Amino acid sequence: MFLFKRKKEKEKTRLPPDQRWIDHILGWGTEHRGIYPTLPDIEQSEWRLNVFGLVENQRMYSWDDFMALPQVESVSDFHCVETWSVKDQKWVGVKFRTLMDEAIPQKKAKYVLFEAYDGYTTSLPIKELMGDDVLLAHTLNDEPLPQPLGGPVRLVVPHKYAYKSIMWVRSAQFSERDKFGYWEQGAYHNNADPWRRQRYK
Repeated sequence: MFLFKRKKEKEKTRLPPDQRWIDHILGWGTEHRGIYPTLPDIEQSEWRLNVFGLVENQRMYSWDDFMALPQVESVSDFHCVETWSVKDQKWVGVKFRTLMDEAIPQKKAKYVLFEAYDGYTTSLPIKELMGDDVLLAHTLNDEPLPQPLGGPVRLVVPHKYAYKSIMWVRSAQFSERDKFGYWEQGAYHNNADPWRRQRYK
């Protein structure tokens, strides 16, 4: 009984406030068509990642360039601002820190503005992107990342609500000042910390 209670307590503290567990990540599908009528459809051979801005080495990565970088596996929970969370998602990809090491941000660079193939944007402070579990991921649970979940490549930032984990990523711009992204210009909080309930402004 004691062990069972401790396990339940551990699971409870693992889940951010106001969230509930579900068994898989929900993708952009038919239930979102009214909001999001089309999804970017990018072939791996056509995908590019542009890393630019306040860096010493600007670079355009092809799929082969990206896959030649050190690949890592990371298991983390996934928290959506719509109040659902999914346990133990296994991602494979490239640490964002690896790209930073190649790009060499200038001293005045403090933020990264990400843009997706559909025009969606979001930004994060560089210090929030340094973790070993912050990836540009191409594989989820041993399968290629599907289009409705952001394939071929999406950003994964486990300690933020998922609107910071931009799907269909195409560029990362290093800058001195922050710039609000798509949702942050509207109702959503720029910090997106699920443990502090930072959903809305």
